[in-house]
Amino acid sequence: MHLKHISIPMQAANIIISELISIAKKAGAEILRVYESGTENWDISFKGDSSPLTIADKLSNDIINEELVKLFPEIPIISEENKEISYQIRKNFNLFWLIDPLDGTKEFINRNGEFTVNIALIQDHSPVGGIVYVPVQEKMYYAQKGLGAFIIEKGNKKQIEAAAFSKDQKKIRIVASRSHMNRETTKFISQFEEAEITSIGSSLKLLLIAEGKAHIYPRLGPTMEWDTAAAHAIVNEAGGRVFRYDKEIDLEYNKENMLNPYFITMGKLI
Repeated sequence: MHLKHISIPMQAANIIISELISIAKKAGAEILRVYESGTENWDISFKGDSSPLTIADKLSNDIINEELVKLFPEIPIISEENKEISYQIRKNFNLFWLIDPLDGTKEFINRNGEFTVNIALIQDHSPVGGIVYVPVQEKMYYAQKGLGAFIIEKGNKKQIEAAAFSKDQKKIRIVASRSHMNRETTKFISQFEEAEITSIGSSLKLLLIAEGKAHIYPRLGPTMEWDTAAAHAIVNEAGGRVFRYDKEIDLEYNKENMLNPYFITMGKLI
């Protein structure tokens, strides 16, 4: 089985999604095992950018890489926790996996449950498939281009859709980062009258837009491509958008510098 072309039959697409769901659950189970084992077993360290890393990040990454290589050996993988691949090599990747094995490591360390497993499929610089698993809540979000966006919760699957809204309506629902609220974000929010603010961690912010539970998520701070790719695919299929703050074009993936520009995620703007 392969994904050389994303326009595959519905039956094959369902098989592929079910395999990705299984991988995400397996990684999530390992993350939870560490999460519940006690902080003395977390092996917390810090990367060059001062972001934290735990043994859970590493174990989840190992599982996802092993399973993807086994199932789709011809598709390259870019992961936050893998050795960096030079742009001279990866610029030729027209189709590849982009993964964040534990998005929200700070939330993991703070024990608030707001962390996710993210697996995205990127084709020609755009996310065409995404799986986001929330281990603590046992929620599975997924989407594939042209097939809609869905959530599986307590064994029940339902399609999700971004909410329609007008910028000048009152009580716009805005979601903001729990760990990265800054002056620029506060200024952006101030332009909306009686805005209702929700703060939450990891890629859950984009998923609130996809589910129609919030209207706008401004990210006026640094993120990497693997932080957004999987949820971006889900937002797209739910009818929302993820676009640059400085110009209204969608976020692109596999840039030479994989740092995202500032961006806005929003539902269906009327």
